[in-house]
Amino acid sequence: MQNIKNIIFDYGNVIFDIDFRIAQASFQKLGITDIENFFAHKAHNALFDNLETGAISPAEFRAGIRKAANKPELTDAQIDEAWNSLLIGTTQENHDLLLKVKDKYRTFLLSNNNEIHYDWIINYLKTTFEINDYDNYFEKAYFSQHMKLRKPNTNIFEQVLKENNLNPGETLFIDDSPQHIEGAKKVGLQTLLMTEKPAQLETFLKANGII
Repeated sequence: MQNIKNIIFDYGNVIFDIDFRIAQASFQKLGITDIENFFAHKAHNALFDNLETGAISPAEFRAGIRKAANKPELTDAQIDEAWNSLLIGTTQENHDLLLKVKDKYRTFLLSNNNEIHYDWIINYLKTTFEINDYDNYFEKAYFSQHMKLRKPNTNIFEQVLKENNLNPGETLFIDDSPQHIEGAKKVGLQTLLMTEKPAQLETFLKANGII
C-alpha cells in the first residue's frame, strides 16, 4: 500500500463477524426453499437489496419473507430472529484497534446494512460494550439504508469520496466481498480484500503494512 492517508472499512466479516450459512439454515426452517438462490453471499432475492437501500420498510421485507416461505402466519419476531441469526459479534480488541488506526489515518465505515440489523447491532453495542454507536471510532460511519445506495455500485463510493474531499488514489477500501472490491476499483480506490476472520483484523492490517 502506497501513500495511504484514508481508509474506508467494510463492517461485516471485516470488523464484525457474520455467518451467512446460519441465516440460510434459519430461513430454511421458516419454510424457504432453494436457499442458495434466495439468500447467499454473492447473490440473493431482491428483497435484501431493497431493504439495504431503504426501498422497502422492515414490514414490507417481512411480508416478502412470509410470501417466499408460503407461511402467512410467521410472526415479526420469528422473521427478525432468522434474519438476525447471521450476526455473530465483534471484540473490544477490534474497537481498540479502530481507535489506533484512526490516530494514523482518516477512517470511515461503509456498510451494506438494513434497519433490522442496524437496530440489533446498536443494542448489541450498548449491552456488550456500553457504547451507543460508532461515531467515536470513525470520522464518519455510513450505512446503506441511510444513504439509499449500496455496494458495489460506484455511486456509493463516489458519495463518500465527495462528502469528505478524499483523493481516491490516497484512499484504501477494505472489504471481504470481491464484487465490492471491483466496484471500489472503478472509482480509483486502492483496495484490499479481507482474507481473515475479524478476530485476525490486527494481524491482517500488520501483514499488509497498514499499521
